[in-house]
Amino acid sequence: MTAARKPTAWPPLSAEQYRRQAVECLGEELTASFANIKLLVFDCDGVLTPGNLVYGPSGEALKEFHSHDGLGLVMARIAGLKRAVLTGRNSEIVFLRCTELRFDSLKMGRFDKVGALQEILDETGCGPDETLYMGDDLIDLPAMHQVLVAVGVPNAPVEILDFCHHVTSVAGGQGAVREVTDLVLKSSGLYSTALTRLLDKAWHPSVQEFSSDEELAQ
Repeated sequence: MTAARKPTAWPPLSAEQYRRQAVECLGEELTASFANIKLLVFDCDGVLTPGNLVYGPSGEALKEFHSHDGLGLVMARIAGLKRAVLTGRNSEIVFLRCTELRFDSLKMGRFDKVGALQEILDETGCGPDETLYMGDDLIDLPAMHQVLVAVGVPNAPVEILDFCHHVTSVAGGQGAVREVTDLVLKSSGLYSTALTRLLDKAWHPSVQEFSSDEELAQ
């Protein structure tokens, strides 16, 4: 027989212990920058998704999102961070996903990413020195130059990888966004706050917000 496991405290670690995890990954200087982030801006294809464009006879058929990224974005929201998507493509699927996750701003069909980023800053009330931008291709690079922290994914072009302050350990659509949200929350001391609120029903999403879950929505 194995010994019964003792109840685990919640959150399991202290805010300082979580911050030390961020330092181990980022170093002290970059951890300090991550701690200043109030707004997270994400490209979609190749960041929130694996980047595959799946077409059917009528056009775009599917996009694939990772559930771990979804929870990370929920944790970022309930900890008080703003979140935005800035993508060059128009997509009803992306609109639905962003609506479910209560994104603060959504810019689709925008190849003028510097101009669209400024609109996001104006809408959220955040400054470029409080903003993290996560992208995967050359069209993201001009916007990356405007913000405090630029993050890329490992399969991005070399120009992105050479400029970024941090490159995730996994590819887009495979938990890369979750890696970033966790690092921001741990760096800023908000990870424990998010974990605590996850257990509070007052912070839980409603059934209506997850309207794509057809069985629950009916």
